[in-house]
Amino acid sequence: MNPSYHSKNQIRVNHRIRATEVRVIDDQGNQMGILPIATALRAASERGLDLVEVAPEARPPVCRIVDFGKYRYEQAKKTKGDSKVSHASKLKELKFHVNISEHDYGVKVRHASGFLQKGMRVKISLFFRGREMQHQEFGMQVIRRVMGDLAEYGHADVEPKLLGKNLHVLLVPGKAKPKGGNDSSPPSGHRSTGSSSPSNDGSKPFGTSIKIDLKPNPVQHS
Repeated sequence: MNPSYHSKNQIRVNHRIRATEVRVIDDQGNQMGILPIATALRAASERGLDLVEVAPEARPPVCRIVDFGKYRYEQAKKTKGDSKVSHASKLKELKFHVNISEHDYGVKVRHASGFLQKGMRVKISLFFRGREMQHQEFGMQVIRRVMGDLAEYGHADVEPKLLGKNLHVLLVPGKAKPKGGNDSSPPSGHRSTGSSSPSNDGSKPFGTSIKIDLKPNPVQHS
């Protein structure tokens, strides 16, 4: 027990507590009532523990008799857990087009992989413009390509959907669990255009799929 210890986040401990009276909770979680600070410190010392001010804004302040090292560890663990929950609740959206360039595609996919690795959800959207609505299979191919390139970092719980002129899919962090079935079905709301798949005659509105390196490039020394 260190009677003069004062943590970086300004939690008052032992003789650093300024109040003359405090409401005390013992190491078993029992209320000891409002005690003079000297009495509270003595009670903590007799147990070989610390008196930690846990609610300085209360009148009088609330203190607990605990092992401060263990208390600080538990608080740090809780803060880290809250941070993960906060990240998981965040949603990022990245927009693609049928004729997206390879450079722009790579940039967006790298951003998406970074968000997923941080525990965020990522909405992939593709907007059809003009006559592109007549060839929705090309947009679906872009979406499938994105899903494939990000499969190591995230997966979709449901199939891509078409709402109006917008094709979208929501990716959540983590790899998908293996399952059977064919994943080449058209998006929900797809209207048939007389062709069930893109042609292979070189007329695709975007280039062939390339491997996107989602890991940082190593630093090269001269």
